Amino acid sequence: MKRHPSSTYRLQIRETFDLDAAASVTAYLRDLGVSWAYLSPLLTATPGSDHGYDVVDPTRVDPARGGAAGLDRFAAAAREAGLGILVDTVPNHMGVSQPRVNPWWWDLLRQGRSSRYAEAFDVDGEFGGGRVRVPILGAELDEAIANGEVVVDPEPADDAPDGLLRYYDNAYPLAAGSIADDERDRLGMPEIVRTVHDRQHYELMFWRREAAELNYRRFFAVTTLAGVRVEVPWVFDESHAEILRWVREGLVDGLRIDHPDGLADPGGYLDRLAEATGGVYVLVEKILEHGEALPAWWKTAGTTGYDAMAEIDRVLIDPAGESRLDALDAALRTDTGLPAGTSWHDLIHDTKRTIAETIQAAEVARLVRLLDEPVTGAADALAELLACVAVYRSYLPAGREHLDAAVAEALRRRPDLAGAIDVIGPQLADPEREVSRRFEQTTGPVMAKGVEDTAFYRATRLGPLTEVGGDPSVFSLDAAGFHAAQAARQASWPQAMTARSTHDTKRGEDVRARLAVLAEMPERWAEVLEDLRSAASSGHGPFDSLLWQAIVGAWPASRERLHAYAEKAAREAGEMTSWWDPDADFEDRMHAVVDAAFDDERAAAALSSFVDEIAAPGWVNSLSAKVLQLTGPGVPDVYQGSELWEDSLVDPDNRRAVDFGERARLLSEVDEAFDRGEHPPIDDSARAKLRVTSRALRLRRDRPELFTRYTPMTVVGDAAAHAIAFDRGGAITVATRLPVGLAARGGWGETAVLCPVGSWTDALTGRRVDGGAVALGDLLAVYPVAVLVPTGDQRHEETT
Repeated sequence: MKRHPSSTYRLQIRETFDLDAAASVTAYLRDLGVSWAYLSPLLTATPGSDHGYDVVDPTRVDPARGGAAGLDRFAAAAREAGLGILVDTVPNHMGVSQPRVNPWWWDLLRQGRSSRYAEAFDVDGEFGGGRVRVPILGAELDEAIANGEVVVDPEPADDAPDGLLRYYDNAYPLAAGSIADDERDRLGMPEIVRTVHDRQHYELMFWRREAAELNYRRFFAVTTLAGVRVEVPWVFDESHAEILRWVREGLVDGLRIDHPDGLADPGGYLDRLAEATGGVYVLVEKILEHGEALPAWWKTAGTTGYDAMAEIDRVLIDPAGESRLDALDAALRTDTGLPAGTSWHDLIHDTKRTIAETIQAAEVARLVRLLDEPVTGAADALAELLACVAVYRSYLPAGREHLDAAVAEALRRRPDLAGAIDVIGPQLADPEREVSRRFEQTTGPVMAKGVEDTAFYRATRLGPLTEVGGDPSVFSLDAAGFHAAQAARQASWPQAMTARSTHDTKRGEDVRARLAVLAEMPERWAEVLEDLRSAASSGHGPFDSLLWQAIVGAWPASRERLHAYAEKAAREAGEMTSWWDPDADFEDRMHAVVDAAFDDERAAAALSSFVDEIAAPGWVNSLSAKVLQLTGPGVPDVYQGSELWEDSLVDPDNRRAVDFGERARLLSEVDEAFDRGEHPPIDDSARAKLRVTSRALRLRRDRPELFTRYTPMTVVGDAAAHAIAFDRGGAITVATRLPVGLAARGGWGETAVLCPVGSWTDALTGRRVDGGAVALGDLLAVYPVAVLVPTGDQRHEETT
């Protein structure tokens, strides 16, 4: 049977934390209870890359990350610690920001269509005169040449025998025969530079033209990540040779596939990968919309867990707060002279439409060129259809209903486009057509940029709702809905990953847990926000709410971190400022809000007082969320460092360095306290979270037979709605929800969970309880969560 983990622990491998550094923490991961180490991309990436998703050479482990020898040493250390190894891989694109370090891209630029790598990159050879468009210039080409910014360097080099074209520190290879003999002594003349440039297989271009005129597929809107045609057999073979070596030599046990939706045929890719690896454990980084199912025919164990994250977040949100937070959002708009808010579905239609006709205009133009014949209004119709597709993509012939629904919605919104849509729709529905395949590859970028990276920063009523994989129109989930979702996961995808924090999350798990408290006290939050805004405001009410929520959720956070978040959030929202055209006046006001949290006595006092007020119920939410994930169906991932309080905001904040030495010291202290029958308090030290995390992980790893099913447990009593309880096949989890309301009603009272008769031990504390009607006031007297195992079957020494 295919090997799979009981849990994973994500490690970000980079120059400052390389494979040898990772090897040094394998013993700590074992002691924590981790089953597999989960590594970020390892192949050679752009120099200085912290994330590794911009691979430039797929044939070797990145020397800056430790190289092949470093991977050997890490694997040996992991095996000694009893850990499996999961590695993140990037089949969809390669990094091209520094062409000279990417041999494939460099060869394409130097030799054009005659390069063997011309087939590897997804370039529209019929557009742009067959030349690859490189949007690097800060002005139009002739202006850059006239200013002496683009120059010809005729000196040959090993990788550029005919010389180079240079733009500041950027170098591009000259094609053979680029410089005529009579031009060599005039290479400093603008007209000669232009002539030499025009002989190349590429065209240097003003960067502002990229959105409309680019002629190669990219990752989302990132021009420095060029799409790779991994569907071509030799491209798959050569781009995966090193990865397959790792599998073949036993260096890795599983693979995480980044952004499969960008591929021409994700299912076909997974089939080929399974054949090449012998069917190792494979996960896909796939975002499912609310109610959407993962394609059942894909050869994968499941997704990386954003769907589980959304379920856990929402079961901890009080539905009673929805109307009052909606009213606050409406008031913030009215008070700052903004139009009334639209529905979530109208909002994302409009943001997706904007993306389709701006930063994805080049992709839309390519779709237009692929139609059977010219169609009046084709670009407009395609942009509207892209805006109306409700999922990241379909996989024709499956998912035809998503396309049909998009056509119907586009006709409803834009009946004037009926003629164009009637012609285009049938072509998009035919999976044998290139335009259909490329349309499916384009819906994902439009969704990601329009929803995750724009609308999520405009829908500000409650931060935890706008998280990757979540649907902000779904405010909360009751216990019955949560149980149904977990039962479905156990039945269909029991080996899929579940997540609480990732390198892509907008807010760390404990930021979201604290902010969930606002739904239990919306009137109080409205009062606090009014006080904070009276001290400092950007002038945009909803953005003020977003920013002050971030400050409250991450507090105490450094001034530098919060300024960075404010800038990214405001520019991604694209309402008052943007990446392309920053508004200095608005951004000054925005940064003044952050400074007020530190410098304005009134704001600082209100902030500190409110954080003190909600910190404790926020910690209850944090521990509940963690135990629900760690003991629930699926394979739980612990994002690096999140065994302590995870207060990160959006990347790169969530890739900050982790102090593993401190965590190892704390774990030892927590274990010693357990042996003495002592329990760390729930406080800033996060020892309580470390206790819950380590005990749950160890139990999951050491006693897999206790986690074989999912059965909701019955909770009785007046406070039953504040508990979630389930049996995983021997291990019974109990968690607290809506802690503010629980405290307001005076606690648990006579509420109890009905357990099988017998003696039970809480794996988190070592305390024993008798089965039957177990009083929650007693069971949850130490922590707001418990994991019960039969006493005779699980002694606490086995989990130390």
